[in-house]
Amino acid sequence: MTAELLRIEDLRVRFAVGGGRVDAVLGLDLTVGAGEIVALVGESGSGKTATAKAVLGLLPRTATATGRVLLRPADGSAPLDVLRADARALRRLRGTAAAMVFQEPATALNPVYPVGWQIAEGLRAHGVAGRKARRARAVQLLDAVGIPEPHLRVEHYPHQFSGGQQQRVVIAAALALDARLIVADEPTSALDVTVQAEILELLRRCRDDFGTGILLITHNMGVVADVADRVAVMHRGRVVEQAPATALFAAPAHDYTRELLAAIPVPGRSAVRVAPAEDAEPIVVADRLVVRYPRRLGRGGARAVDGVSFRIAAGEVLGLVGESGSGKTTIGRAIAGLVPISGGTLDVREPAGRLGYVFQDPATSFNPLLTVGDSVAEPLLVHRRQLGRAAVRARVGELLELVELPAAHAGRYPHELSGGQRQRAGLARALALGPRLLIADEPTSALDVSVQARILELLVRLHRELGFAALFISHDLAVVEAVADRVLVLREGAAVELGDTRQVLHEPRHPYTRRLVAAAPVPDPVRQAARRAEAARAGEPGLAR
Repeated sequence: MTAELLRIEDLRVRFAVGGGRVDAVLGLDLTVGAGEIVALVGESGSGKTATAKAVLGLLPRTATATGRVLLRPADGSAPLDVLRADARALRRLRGTAAAMVFQEPATALNPVYPVGWQIAEGLRAHGVAGRKARRARAVQLLDAVGIPEPHLRVEHYPHQFSGGQQQRVVIAAALALDARLIVADEPTSALDVTVQAEILELLRRCRDDFGTGILLITHNMGVVADVADRVAVMHRGRVVEQAPATALFAAPAHDYTRELLAAIPVPGRSAVRVAPAEDAEPIVVADRLVVRYPRRLGRGGARAVDGVSFRIAAGEVLGLVGESGSGKTTIGRAIAGLVPISGGTLDVREPAGRLGYVFQDPATSFNPLLTVGDSVAEPLLVHRRQLGRAAVRARVGELLELVELPAAHAGRYPHELSGGQRQRAGLARALALGPRLLIADEPTSALDVSVQARILELLVRLHRELGFAALFISHDLAVVEAVADRVLVLREGAAVELGDTRQVLHEPRHPYTRRLVAAAPVPDPVRQAARRAEAARAGEPGLAR
């Protein structure tokens, strides 16, 4: 029988907010065993992260928690109740009995210390003597999580690592004291599919090679299908369904679980989209486009975009895919005139007032000091100065209702909206001037699967009704398939494949495109396991991830 590392009984978490209270978790029961990955899934606000923080005693002072969170110490002695443990007992448990992998590695790592020092911090706190011994352990851990040249990289700072490498460093720190349980809070939500696949493979290795138990917090059902042994579905603070992963995906019992699974964009499920004719009027024409970012002291420049050619026809949606650093966002910014081009030509046949931009992060793309209505009105005030105050207010109301937000939300501030509502408001702002070209940069990457589905449905409907052309930037291939007529694949600034969406994503010609497609998990545990096994037999470990 699998040793039980974590048992949560009737957990209830309440937050004091502005003189009131919010019940985040309502009577949760959950267990995690050694060598087991348990996924805790649900939308934002369902109580997932509050549960994760309760496991390590990391809830803020504004929170009140009741029930029991029983964590077994690393020495195998009787479990301790985290909710009743004092500060000294919690320090003994953290890092040895359980460790946390936070959602944002860039903010979890201290920018002023080398990563080796930060990995060794837990060793120092738990009495591991000798600087050389701690450094050697840090090098060993970096090597174990797949960081190249660990004996050199151990002295590097967080900003010298890519996003995927930063997440590997955070996992290395969690493994420093051989923690028996890892609590991973959205460890892949901001990563590209290939990097995501590598992190998931690393979590599987922790389970299989070290017998580590993992509580995986995520809203990505493809990730769940790829690695989870069991799944617990949270909705409004309660676990509404628990089951083995294969059983839950094959026959979900609860209505909410069925809604979550139905909202997942699945490759091959989207309707076939017809690319525009070759002689259709072009809105954007790029010919051997080059964009360089200058280095310090005026020396040379790194090529972010290297000789890329493409066109976007009137009414067409062009999907732009590739890993981080491939040049996707740079191309979007160049079209919008936000970065200068360094070579080739870029012909944008629309004035600035007829171009809309939807930014990746809805939380940071709004001025927190302006109401949503003021932000949506800003393009009108800049480009349509002849409009009176009443006309602007009426137009803002129309735009909010167009994106299915109540007009009354114009008086709210950005922090008073959910993530999905903020992204709708961002779309309303982008449509304010009736653009013929819309640039959408990862507009759904920060959203839960059900909210993502609604935003995609809204984009498809507005495109059909308003007829604008669009550049849709994303690393999620299933999302791109749902909206794009054609797809352009970028790698390290260069175009490697361009064609109709179905051809590129289902019959890819370039090896890199095939790798991208193979790395994207499908929301079906049986199919995903078969894909990994097939790739392993073919001797392609990168695809096996």
